[in-house]
Amino acid sequence: MTTKTNLALAFFGAAILCVSGQALAKPIKRQVTKATIETHASPSEIDFGRRDAIAEAVAAPAENTTVKTTRTSRRVQKNIAEASADASILPSLGGGDVVAEARRYLGGNPTGRNSLWCGAFMDMVLKKTGHKGGGNLARAYASYGRRISGPEVGAIAVMTRGRGGGHVGVVSGIDASGNPIIISGNHNDIVAESTYPRGRIIAYVMPE
Repeated sequence: MTTKTNLALAFFGAAILCVSGQALAKPIKRQVTKATIETHASPSEIDFGRRDAIAEAVAAPAENTTVKTTRTSRRVQKNIAEASADASILPSLGGGDVVAEARRYLGGNPTGRNSLWCGAFMDMVLKKTGHKGGGNLARAYASYGRRISGPEVGAIAVMTRGRGGGHVGVVSGIDASGNPIIISGNHNDIVAESTYPRGRIIAYVMPE
């Protein structure tokens, strides 16, 4: 072979080796890159990290919302309870004047009498509110005014007391069990507002 031919073959061989070297170098570079990524964090660790971060971000507002909802529910329940309590004792339009007048004397004795003065107190309250008086005898109020079948705010309640005695007052509310709340005189020697067993009531009448 001539010298020129040998030089051509040598040049061709060197070119092939150069191309082959570049082709082999690329996979090696990719493997190194992959190995570097796996050294810092595996794909599973990355996924778990994202899930934990998302879970924390979602949980935080949920907890705050629960706290706010609980506080709101407590406020609502408190308001409902207070409104229910007020509704049980506030006077209605029908007998509000009598109830309001009777309440003015809570804790006292405006009649000047020393005993058996519940009727006298009822008579005084009725007259002060423009109604016809009913006298001093408690049981006599069973025949006063217009008889009604059950308790109503502003109605006069006549009840038993001991053997043959009686007691009278004005209904200011009704409790959850249907018992009347009554303002009356001579309740432990003062004007008081108290709940009475409905079984004691013998008559309800509306003032004239």
